[in-house]
Formats: sequence, structure tokens, C-alpha cells
Amino acid sequence: MHKYYGLNELREMFLTFFESKGHLRLPSFPLVPENDPSLLLINAGMAPMKPWFKGEEEPPRKRVCTCQKCIRTGDIENIGHTARHGTYFEMLGNFSFGDYFKHDAIQWTWEFLTDPKWVGLEADRLYPSVYLEDDEAFNIWRDVVGIPEDRIYRMGKEDNFWEHGSGPCGPCSEVYYDRGEAFGCGSPDCKPGCDCDRYMEVWNNVFTQFDNDGEGHYTELAQKNIDTGMGLERLAVVCQNVNSLFDVDTVMNITNKVSDITGAHYGDSEASDVSLRIITDHIRSATFMICDGVLPSNEGRGYVLRRLLRRAARHGKLLGVNEPFLYQIIDTVIHENEGEYKDLRQKQDYITKVIRTEEENFAKTIDGGMKIFSELLAEHKAKGETQFAGSDAFKLYDTYGFPVDLTEEMVRDEGMTLDRAGFDQEMEAQRVRARKAREALGDLGWSGVEFGKEVPATVFDGYAQTTLTGAKVLAIVAEDTLVDEIIPGVEAIVVLDRTTFYAEMGGQVADHGTLAKSGPEGGLFQVTDVQKNKGGKYMHYGKLTQGSLKVGDVVTTAVDPVRRAAIMRAHTATHLLDKALRTVLGDHVHQAGSLVEPDRLRFDFTHFSALTAEELAQVSAMVNEAILEGYDVVTEELPIEQAKKKGAIALFGEKYGDVVRVVDMGEGYSVEFCGGTHLSNTAKVGVFHVSSEFSVASGVRRIEATTGKLSLEVMNRNQELLFEAAAAMKAKPGELREKAKAAMAEIKQLHQVIEKFEAEASLGQARQFLMAAKDVGELKVLTAHRPGMDGNALRQMGDFLRDKEPNVVAVLASTNEEKITFLAVCGKQAIAKGIKAGDLVKSVCALCGGKGGGKPDSAMGGGKDPLKLDDALASVDDFVAVKLGL
Repeated sequence: MHKYYGLNELREMFLTFFESKGHLRLPSFPLVPENDPSLLLINAGMAPMKPWFKGEEEPPRKRVCTCQKCIRTGDIENIGHTARHGTYFEMLGNFSFGDYFKHDAIQWTWEFLTDPKWVGLEADRLYPSVYLEDDEAFNIWRDVVGIPEDRIYRMGKEDNFWEHGSGPCGPCSEVYYDRGEAFGCGSPDCKPGCDCDRYMEVWNNVFTQFDNDGEGHYTELAQKNIDTGMGLERLAVVCQNVNSLFDVDTVMNITNKVSDITGAHYGDSEASDVSLRIITDHIRSATFMICDGVLPSNEGRGYVLRRLLRRAARHGKLLGVNEPFLYQIIDTVIHENEGEYKDLRQKQDYITKVIRTEEENFAKTIDGGMKIFSELLAEHKAKGETQFAGSDAFKLYDTYGFPVDLTEEMVRDEGMTLDRAGFDQEMEAQRVRARKAREALGDLGWSGVEFGKEVPATVFDGYAQTTLTGAKVLAIVAEDTLVDEIIPGVEAIVVLDRTTFYAEMGGQVADHGTLAKSGPEGGLFQVTDVQKNKGGKYMHYGKLTQGSLKVGDVVTTAVDPVRRAAIMRAHTATHLLDKALRTVLGDHVHQAGSLVEPDRLRFDFTHFSALTAEELAQVSAMVNEAILEGYDVVTEELPIEQAKKKGAIALFGEKYGDVVRVVDMGEGYSVEFCGGTHLSNTAKVGVFHVSSEFSVASGVRRIEATTGKLSLEVMNRNQELLFEAAAAMKAKPGELREKAKAAMAEIKQLHQVIEKFEAEASLGQARQFLMAAKDVGELKVLTAHRPGMDGNALRQMGDFLRDKEPNVVAVLASTNEEKITFLAVCGKQAIAKGIKAGDLVKSVCALCGGKGGGKPDSAMGGGKDPLKLDDALASVDDFVAVKLGL
């Protein structure tokens, strides 16, 4: 029998083994891919190394080994229901970039798995497989390692050949471990490759030796590579002789924590076991994803995270936990993994806060959504339907924020299916409506005009200057038509061969100014906006105010220098703000949008909660300190790889060319990709002032701020208001806070005195009402109309009447601005005789054209027709008499 090893021991053993074979041990790459838009999340050990495999970049060494964090969500519906599926897992890998190949890879596989110094698995329970045409690998297993031919399995392309479209590819050689008949399917044909759980794949050598041209033609690669993948959890299953990856030591310890919180334990029932596995798997994934910078959102990897957390939260509810609990498991997840991933502990508070915030937000969503879901489900079942309508799923999603994936899962739990096509159709209809709504708002007009290839792209010469002599008019558009000439008063678009006007891009607004034509005819075109079309033409929007302008004319461009300077102040401050937010809040902060206007900026960024007053003060102080430091602002064009090595920050999702413009403030203080215009020194920003900070979407915050002259105007106005307030309070500005506190305390005290007086007066009136109550059977029935009384006062009076007289039935009414508020109360004896306040208030409200409802002892409602008030109150006696059978 082989030796037991813990998961963490196996990870270290593997990496140590391949270090002894000359491999460079690298830490796991982040789960968020770097510069790889083809992947949402890292899903394999080799994925971050694509540039090294393709020869696009030089690897740090020809031999590398890693333990890579991975996320796969393609089979999320199966997680918890099977022993094989998980979203988060670790992939052990040894890699060769043009160094060793099949011979060494296969020998080291066998050595690590069977040598007692290492894992020491039983050799007679291991079965290699090779691609059916790969005689080389077959011969190495047979002749070098010494495996009998009948224990080496040849398999087809589907199992043992790795390729992904065109490009590098090659055969595989896997190793299976026989776990015994107890895990088998019972078939006499059961063997490696069977779908049952008996033969578990523990190793996969990929021999990248061919290039596929995409049409089925394979040629030998000059540089042959080794890409080895081995699931760490799978190896632990074998070494610990447990049933599934959920039973591995580090994973089971997390499940035990889930059990402590939920009270559910493994083996209680199949349903609770599924929930325990889902919660365990998803909280592991979420912890690692957040640590690597992913935040819950409604798209991309953020949606993957949100889906996992919400699915786990729902299964907590199925186990009877109705309050946020996932955040309590994080410490256990970190404890089991911090030996290898030390940043987990460093970011524990942050991870906990993100998950707890998402849980609390989802709790509000699911409570409302579950009620609606239950009602819709009941309607479908009442009709004998087995399919949940896509339109209903869309209603849950659009109106109540209920994720369609969760709806689909709950529908499946009820033995029904979801009309996903119907849901998708509703989603597309919504997109069409949104697109039409945007079109209805209008755009800048004429921007859809095709200028043709004969009109070249405009050259922008506006970084270092605001004026340019000798720009040529290439095209003019007026009234949606290309024209040769325009006269004064005509609105038009003018396209130039060169310009100093910055077109609206990257959140920065366009320059304003003039295009002036000299000579006897002259001409002055006022530019009020500039847009850049897909063909690279700068379209100057505006109106000709004098002279004439025609195609072929030469003009002088003159950007408004005051407006340009104010825009640059705001734009430079935006970069400083980005730097400050990352420093104060953490590296998870990413720009999610911006707007740069003259001395005003709006900056959207990823963050999970509102900034505290202290955090906001830190951010503001850091920006202003950078302004006072007077950092030089240097812009340069660099090859993109050189820019990245310099530490330049790129906008996620943006596409960049081979050469990029980099803005460096303070020799590395803030380095970002940016095509906008900037100041030459941060000191020219002037004063940076935060106006507001608030949420614009889930996981996205917004800061609005001012710079330069606008900040000075705000400060002067605030100071003026301060002096005015101080004068009104008859205090000096420095005394204003204490004076205001004292005044508010006095006002609060006066309010309490007034409320007490009003309450006593109301109770006095209530006593008078009781004295005038009518006897209906054994009950005391009274009605009263109190104009102008608010709801709280009505409730106080009603509570007194109900508690004072157990046999009372009372309806109180208040009128205010053509509206009626009713309160009905019933004492204990009245309720015992079948009189309920909820029923009574509904009856009274209906007579006045309104609605109401509530509990048996107290209920409220409203009415719309004051002329019917007397009739409504008069009906109370009859209502009680009928209920009593009098």
C-alpha cells in the first residue's frame, strides 16, 4: 500500500522533484490572464505560458515547473452532483521549451509516481496510454520504463492528441491509476479511458511536435515542447485513498467548517451533501478569484464570481442558513492554502469584506425574487406545465435582479426545464429597445457619412501646439451631404489633412476653437465639437460665421488655449487620482470609465463598497501632495512590450497597437497608456477638490472632482457660505461647529417636548372617544376623524385604545391634501369573536376608493374620495353587527 500524503505535501514534493531535474520553480500566475483576451480566467497550467510556447517571448529558463491556480466553470451544473467536477483546482506542471522531449518526460513521470523517495504508487496499478500512431512514446514506455505491451493503451485523437484549431499541437501520453473494482462500473470491458471512476488519470504529458495549418496538414516543429499537466487534487485522491476531490484533506477541512455553520453533515442526505459540496467548491474559487483582483459584477469574470457566490448562498438557504455566512468560511480556506499562497492572508480582510457585501446585497435580491419565483412556479404547475416560461425568467432577471442561471437551477430542482431560448429572445428585445432609445436621443449628426478612401486619415499635431498653419480642407459635409463649399450661417463638418484639435476620445472631451482662412475672401469656422471616425478622419463640427470655405482651402487651426489648459488640468489630475485610489484601496482598483472636461472630471473605478471618510480624505490628500511635488509629466511613444516592462497601466479590454503613447508623471510615480493631452508638470493642476463619491453600478464607484479655477470657485463659494452661516448663528467661523451642535441638540429637545405634549393630548382624546363608544353586542365600537394627524400619531392613539379596552373595535381617520388615512384596531376579545382589523380596514377603504390591510389587531389603509368618508365611518357599526350575527 502506498503512503498517505496531504495535498500541500504533494504540491511541494512535485515542485522539489522537478527542481532536482534542472527546472526553474515559478509561482502560480494570477487567475486573471495578462494580455490574453482569448481567456476569461486561467484554466490550465500552460495557459499563461503561451508566448513561451509560441516563441513570441523568451522564457526565463528552458525548463520550468509550476503549480498553477485554475478556474473552469463549463460544467458548473454538475458541481456537487459528481465526484469529478470542481471550479477551482491546482494544476501541477513541468514544461520544456525546446529542451528535453519524450524520453526524459516519460522517465521522470514514472520516477516521480513510483519511486518510494517520492510518491511511491504501486507500479502494477498504473497504466500508461499513448496516441495510437505514436510508436516513439509506446516504445519508451515498453523498452525504457519496462511496462508490458498489454498494459500500454493506444487511444485515438479524441483522447490522446492535443490541438486547438491551427498552430502547435501534438500527441499525449497519460497515466491512469487503478483505484479498484469498488469504483468501477462492473463492465467486463472496463479499462483505462472508461467513463467510470475506477481508472483515474493522474498525469498527462503533451508532446508539442507538430504545426497544424488548419486544413489537416501537419509538419514537424523545429522547437519541440513538453507541456505536462497533473491535477493536484486528483493525485491527492489517489494518495489519500478517498472517494472524490471533495474528500481530500484540505477540501474536507473547509467542508467541516461549512458543517459547523450550517449544522448539516456529510451523509445526512444526498441533497444536503450536494449543497455542502457546492458551498465548499464555490467559496474556494471565490476566495482565490477575489485575491487575484476579480470583483462581483454583471459581466465577464466578475459575473462568474457573482454566479458562484450567489449559487453558494442559495444552497446555504437550502440548509437553513438565512443570513450571510460565506464570509465566515474564508479564514479556513486561507488556513488550508496560505503555505503556498501567502497573499491570501495579506488580503483576508479585503476578501472577507467583498464576499460579505455581495452576500448582503444578494440577500435583498433573493428574498424578493424567491417570493415572485414561487408564485410563477405555482402558476406553471397549476396549468400542468413542465417548462418555466422564458418571459417569466426575464421578469425575475429584469425587475428583481434574479440571475437566470439561478432560476434555471431552481427550475431543474423542481423537475422542470427553463425555456432558455425564450429568455434569450426577451434579452435581445430589450437590447433592441435600448438601442432605439439611444438612437432617439440623437447623435452628432452626419457622422455616418462615408468620405471614401480618397480622403486620407487626419494627422493629429496637437500635443505640443494649439495652432497650426497650412491645414488643408479635404471634405465638407452639410445637411448629410458632401459639398464643395459652404457660406456663413451653415452648420457643417470639416475634415482636414492635419489638425491641432483633439477629438473626443478616451473620456476626454473635444477641443473648441476656430478654423481661419486668410486672403481677400477670408473665412472663419467656429469649431464646437470634434469626433474621429473609424477611418481616422477628424470631423470638426461647427458653423461658418463669416466669409466662405471650400474643399481645397488652406486654413489655420486655433484651439481655444484656455479651454485646452483646463481640460489638461483635469486629465492630469485623473491619472493622479487613479494612482491614489490604487494606493489607498488596493490593486483591485481598475478604471471603469472616465469623463474629462474643463477643470472637471468624473472617474469610475472598480471597488466593492463606499469609501469611508478617512479613505476619501487620504485619496484627496495624496492627489494634492503629488500636485505640490510638481512632478514633470513626460510623454513618449514606445513599443508595447517596452511600455509594459516600464510598468505602464493599460485599460482592461482596450486594444492597443504595437506602439503606444505612455504618460509618465514623476519618473514612475504614475505611468499609464494614454492618448490624451496633458500638462507639462503636475503643479499646474492647481487645487484638486472631490465633489462627490457614489455608486453607479454593482462593484463600480464614481468620484467627481474639480481642478484649477473651478476648484477655486468652489472653495470661495464654500468660504462665503461659511461666513454667512456663522453670521446667522451669531458665531465666529471657528465656533460654528460647536454652535451648530448646540443648536441641533436644543431643537431635538424641543421636538421631544412637543411630541410628548402631542402624545398626551392624543391619549386624552382617546379617553374621550372611549366614553362616546357605542355598544354593539358585547363590543365597544367607535369611529373618529382627526384632520391633519400623521400616521404615527394615529398608531399611538390606536395602540392605546386596543390595549386599554380588550373589547374595543375602533376606526380612526385622518385627512390631508385630498387623501384619507385609515387605522383600524381590535382588542383581544373582539378578535376572539371574529372581528379582524385587516378585514375591517379593507371594507372601510373600499368605500372611499382605496385599499388596506394588516394584522388582526391593527391595520392601515388609504382612500381617495373624502366625500365618502362619513359613509365609510358609518359602515363600521354594520360591519361589526354582521360579523356578530346581530
